[in-house]
Amino acid sequence: MKLTGAQILCESMLREGVDVIFGLPGGAILPLYQTLPQYPALRHILMRHEQGAAHAADGYARVTGRPGVAWATSGPGATNLVTGIATAQMDSVPMVAVTGQVARAAIGSDAFQETDITGITLPITKHNYLVMSAADIGRVVKEAFHIASTGRPGPVLIDIPKDVFTEKADFDYPDSLDLPGYKPTLDGHPSQVKKAAKLINEAKRPVILAGHGIILSGAYEELRDLAEKAQIPVITTLLGISCFPEDHVLCVGMPGMHGMAYASWAIEEADLVIALGMRFDDRIIGKPSAFAANSKKIHIDIDPSEIGKNVKVDVPIVGDLKRVLRMLNKHVDAAVHVEWLGRVEELKRQHPSHLVRETDKLIPQCVIKEISEATNGEAIIVTGVGQHQMWAAQHYVFKEPRSFVSSGGSGAMGYEVPGALGAQVGRPDKVVWSVAGDGGFQMTMSEVATMVENRIPVKFAIINNGFLGMVRQWQEAFYQRRYVATSYTRNPDFAKLGDAFGCLGLKVTDKSQVRGAIQRAMAYDGPAIVDFIVEQEENVYPFIPSGQTIHDMIEEPRPHRQESRR
Repeated sequence: MKLTGAQILCESMLREGVDVIFGLPGGAILPLYQTLPQYPALRHILMRHEQGAAHAADGYARVTGRPGVAWATSGPGATNLVTGIATAQMDSVPMVAVTGQVARAAIGSDAFQETDITGITLPITKHNYLVMSAADIGRVVKEAFHIASTGRPGPVLIDIPKDVFTEKADFDYPDSLDLPGYKPTLDGHPSQVKKAAKLINEAKRPVILAGHGIILSGAYEELRDLAEKAQIPVITTLLGISCFPEDHVLCVGMPGMHGMAYASWAIEEADLVIALGMRFDDRIIGKPSAFAANSKKIHIDIDPSEIGKNVKVDVPIVGDLKRVLRMLNKHVDAAVHVEWLGRVEELKRQHPSHLVRETDKLIPQCVIKEISEATNGEAIIVTGVGQHQMWAAQHYVFKEPRSFVSSGGSGAMGYEVPGALGAQVGRPDKVVWSVAGDGGFQMTMSEVATMVENRIPVKFAIINNGFLGMVRQWQEAFYQRRYVATSYTRNPDFAKLGDAFGCLGLKVTDKSQVRGAIQRAMAYDGPAIVDFIVEQEENVYPFIPSGQTIHDMIEEPRPHRQESRR
């Protein structure tokens, strides 16, 4: 049966189980959009900006585990996807982006809205394609979804010239793939697994450092089995948050630059670090030569290029975490590290990083704790990047998997709005709170209109301090409070903006109003914006300066810590 290239693409998307597409049309991709009415099972959400489409596809993928799909036209439409694609690449998020391209005969002529998007995205995609024949579309789509979602996940881009969408070809969706150069290692080497088990069985002060790979592989039960069997404290990276219940007695929180001080000290004092699906990011290790210098290290990851890249390890294992941990747990002995667990509890008492000081002022930490209590730790929390992101990571008690969604590696401000949109579309059964900075919110706030239009009921907690908060904190710490280009003196009234968009808009200026505003937002049947006017110069603690060690950590000033409470 002969179909147009556009029809072949839509048919192929259905074969891959796609149910929603985030996109924005334009000239080069118009033949594809004009075909959409023939495929009512493909829900299309018209975004206000292509960056929003990419971030929404990313948020959708993170909460569902399925590749998110974004469409954009050629030229600026395609380049507007770049930040979202780079975010997905850094954080190993499965995504398939489809871009229109100028007609084949015009490629290379600097035609209107022509851009070499495959060349631009080569460093930030797992793979990309320029499809020059409609007959190739089915095979390319099948390969793209397979590559995006297997091994270490990531974004794949498919660029299709306008006339390829209208060209007719036989549609024969392949049953199998022929990718001889792409064979991810799934099972860990048995001898390496036994070596790792031996180190675990001999360790007196082991810690597990669990990353995003636990979530990507769905290895929640295997992680819990290992931790409980050998009684090992579990520390999670920023993107590993929600891979292990934070109300579990063995959970020690997040380490690193703005992580829990006691989690960082536990790593420092450990004699064995078991790194699972994480990449030893600079925000965790600081100065590489000084990171956990007195410990042996096991590193399990599906991407062999990550092992040994930043930190030398004693036992490397390449493989899918779920499979490797199942093998490993069979060789690990049951153990009880009474003294070590007692020491970790002592570190928590000595460095109470998760406490919120008692104050009459409206501080961001209080807002996050109130949202955590109001949702019983069962909401999906989506953040932008900066102080609010760290406070959300520190003070929300995550109890369920895939419930913390944030731009980790690329640190993209503006992620909090469209990322939350995608997360809510992916999990319509969940309450989704976007914890946003006033700066990041304004970068992509146009997508609130998309939410109202499509009845996507995200709740926004804008942590409004009138600053680019994290940059201001660095200026305070390292530039003698010389605040250059970090202050917003004319922010809009976000509550009135909510009214203008057609959603609920609330403003909170006093601590006593926090709980009521959160409850009103959650009771509202639609998107809601709550503008929390917080203390302007509140800082995130603890704080390890970039490239430094745990011994350079700056903890909350003593008067604050003495006023603290649980």
